[in-house]
Amino acid sequence: MSRKLAAFCAAAATAVAIVIPLSASTAQAADCVTAWVSSQVYTGGQTASHNGRNWSAKWWTQGETPGAAAVWADQGACGGSTTPPPGTCTASDWVAGRNYRAGDVVRYTDGRHYIAEHDNPGYDPTISTWYWNPHTCNGGTTTTTTTSPPAPGGFVVSEAQFNQMFPNRNPFYTYSGLTAAMSAYPGFAKTGSDTVRRQEAAAFLANTSHETGGLVHIVEQNQNNYPHYCDSTQPYGCPAGQAAYYGRGPIQLSWNFNYKAAGDALGLPLLTNPWLVQQDASVAWKTALWYWNTQNGPGTMTAHSAMVNSRGFGETIRSINGALECNGGNPAQVQSRVTTYQRFAQILGVSPGGNLYC
Repeated sequence: MSRKLAAFCAAAATAVAIVIPLSASTAQAADCVTAWVSSQVYTGGQTASHNGRNWSAKWWTQGETPGAAAVWADQGACGGSTTPPPGTCTASDWVAGRNYRAGDVVRYTDGRHYIAEHDNPGYDPTISTWYWNPHTCNGGTTTTTTTSPPAPGGFVVSEAQFNQMFPNRNPFYTYSGLTAAMSAYPGFAKTGSDTVRRQEAAAFLANTSHETGGLVHIVEQNQNNYPHYCDSTQPYGCPAGQAAYYGRGPIQLSWNFNYKAAGDALGLPLLTNPWLVQQDASVAWKTALWYWNTQNGPGTMTAHSAMVNSRGFGETIRSINGALECNGGNPAQVQSRVTTYQRFAQILGVSPGGNLYC
């Protein structure tokens, strides 16, 4: 067994926010709302004007120019005349799994209307908000729409998207535990462009999904392996016991030296109390983020560096499991990770990029 993290192959309620899209159905364009300020933080549903148009933020954003970034939804011209659109529109009932093209208008199950901003294979309009926008389709009056709330701390993955990624997850793996753990590594999924941030979040969650069978397993399932993870040559030994350092958490932290290093970095007594990783969701997520952001593992860089420096998802696999999967070691497992990453990238509305394999 290599001296690294062991890899094992393996709904929360959504708060309601009310967003009222601007109507462009009158002969006079809407008044311009408060001008966009690059240094200001905007969250989902907040509006700003820029270059003679009103814009609505789809999710948390700062410094991304309206009209040049996908985070902003165009709400129409402001401050001048505009041609009134038709009073009604044709909308079919939304069907999960049906292919939709940009511009298609659907009537959701609650009777509200949405317009496809991007082609998609039938994603839920109330969850996949990058693909869909609320749409006025009733003769010009505004329509209130239930949407997902902005993610805590500007995380690019909303709770609804997290639940969509992990429909069968163990309740132990909470979304709040993940967002709380992110404070330990503020650069995670917040470095680079919005595209890079979403790609990194998708890559991290795809690898944790693979390691835990879709965030189902908290601990390593093969108990026969448990005694193997004590490296007695370390000066601090295995104070919690010979069989105490088995795989735990989203990335399956294992070996006494990894518990020691992670505990030292996080200020937690993981060498003497490794059970914290399976008892506290925030601690579990922190150990996964510790490895992702600080450890090269059997690779040549951290998984975080691989994603923010455009080395691709394949390099994250190498950093986690190296030769056990890469370079032909286990192509089926590599494909499983890649497929999950591509699916998560779709949910987040971002291209997976290149260099997917290792």
